[in-house]
Amino acid sequence: MYRYLDGAQIIETIRRLRRRIDERFPESGLTGVCEDLLTAATESTARVALLRRPNVPLRVVSWALIVALISIGVEALLHLRLGTGWDNVANFLQSSQAIQNVVFLGLAVLFLANVETRIRRRRTLAALHELRSIAHLVDMHQLAKDPDHFLAERVTTESSPASTMTRFELSRYLDYCSEMLSLTGKVATLYVQDFQDGVVLEAVNDTENLTTGLSRKIWQKIMILDTRGAARRHS
Repeated sequence: MYRYLDGAQIIETIRRLRRRIDERFPESGLTGVCEDLLTAATESTARVALLRRPNVPLRVVSWALIVALISIGVEALLHLRLGTGWDNVANFLQSSQAIQNVVFLGLAVLFLANVETRIRRRRTLAALHELRSIAHLVDMHQLAKDPDHFLAERVTTESSPASTMTRFELSRYLDYCSEMLSLTGKVATLYVQDFQDGVVLEAVNDTENLTTGLSRKIWQKIMILDTRGAARRHS
């Protein structure tokens, strides 16, 4: 129960986070991004369940080839007779041709098995690319949320981003962004819980490294806010 991520629980956590953001910052862009994350998580959970299912047409063709492979191999072994006569040589050559057919059929089975893996890999990588885009959108929304706004000596220019948030509101906003990034990484992990493909595993690790790195930058801002808030209270 506690060894695998539950997609339904992740979806419910994202849904609760969306409500929290909307209650704290009504009609904000961050609510829209969280809504997109919720949609992506819902689609990912359904997609993972679908990808777990075997590709029936490919499996049927593969098993048909395996049956043909076994039949040809058994027949070749039964007719394989070695000797010095021309008839025996002809039988040997015929059996050798059957063995070649067995090899070709074996390669075809391996090819079809790899086709199923490649199809799942391609679909998974496309979904992971979408999650990476959401992570960058979250980063864009927090990019201009600078704790320097609360510096007494801060000097603004005409192009400086406007900030109407209080210290507490800015801290909550940044915290919401960090939670969204963490949940984005959890959604990505759903794709490798039962699919140990090296390429997909590397892509998921890259996505988690991205979300962790972006979240680390956000927490640096939160720590600056907490430090300056404590310094102001003690002054």
